[in-house]
Amino acid sequence: MKHNNILKFAAFAVLSLTISCKGGAQIGNSTAVKPLYVSDPVDVDTDDPAIWVNPNDPAQSLVIGTDKDTNGGLYVFDLKGKIIKSKTVKGLKRPNNVDIAYGLLLAGKKTDIAVTTERYTHKLRIFSLPDMKAIDNGGIPVFVGETGAEYRDLMGISMYTDPSGKIYAIVGRKTGPKDGSYLWQYLLTDDGKGNVKSDLVRKFGLYSGKKEIEAIAVDNELGFIYYCDEQVGVRKYYADPAKGDKELALFGQGDFAVDNEGIAIYKTSGNKGYILVSDQGARQLKVYDRVAKANTANPHPLLTTIKYSANQTDGIDVVSVPLNTDFKHGLLVAMSDDKTFHFYKWEDIAGKKLTVNNQSN
Repeated sequence: MKHNNILKFAAFAVLSLTISCKGGAQIGNSTAVKPLYVSDPVDVDTDDPAIWVNPNDPAQSLVIGTDKDTNGGLYVFDLKGKIIKSKTVKGLKRPNNVDIAYGLLLAGKKTDIAVTTERYTHKLRIFSLPDMKAIDNGGIPVFVGETGAEYRDLMGISMYTDPSGKIYAIVGRKTGPKDGSYLWQYLLTDDGKGNVKSDLVRKFGLYSGKKEIEAIAVDNELGFIYYCDEQVGVRKYYADPAKGDKELALFGQGDFAVDNEGIAIYKTSGNKGYILVSDQGARQLKVYDRVAKANTANPHPLLTTIKYSANQTDGIDVVSVPLNTDFKHGLLVAMSDDKTFHFYKWEDIAGKKLTVNNQSN
């Protein structure tokens, strides 16, 4: 979840300003921010969204959301939350989380991809964008060699694109060891026939053992991975395997009413911005500074708490580029437990205390 891979769109995010909230919600009070749109419902159980920004026409961008069921699917929505039936993929075996990467080289062509974790087959499922064509030869097995079903039951995923253009998938699971090998990172490449193959490059990441690790987000520009160790806090690591597996920070401890769940990054000019984490069950987002403070025990301090309307939020995603006249400063999508996804204007989430990227369409 919760990666915001928009390097190719960085030209849009050149200015920033703070503006007043137009959605009737003030930061820190009891009024909840309302979504601009609520999506059509999926069949069974929404879990996690990902936003694909169309490089040719941002107004034709898509939201991909998981229906987490044994006969589940990847639902594709337009920017008003309407299901696009021709692109929706059904018949997946409990797809959990989904993320996006841009420009994977396949058969000599740069291809944008949506990658989901298919929990009960222990495979990654990969689809090209925007056509949602399967390009994975039926799925890529992960956590191979692990014993016990839950050690292979896939949960979270986030994509990392390094400065050279290599694309990695960072994958989590229902449970795993506490010794620093909970997450596995895979390099994705062409198998020589225009489909995707994977190579395991490292195992890393501490785990408390208290609940599970599902939500993962990658900051491509700054090169960090963040993930939610539920009921403990947010852990931070380098995204580049060559930089080592040392934990860089653990923050958010004690900040959540229930579970720290979905995680995403809103990026502003100058590599500033916010790390957003959903407080599951409390209908609110916790907002942390994207820029780490040096020489402090809490490098990513809590900036504010935002109440919103989505309930029992597992997954969130956000982009900070203009998409259309509805979403001039970015879009936040949050899962809600009534089988829907909520689409929020960033300026409504930001209110008077957070920054928005200012770029007219």
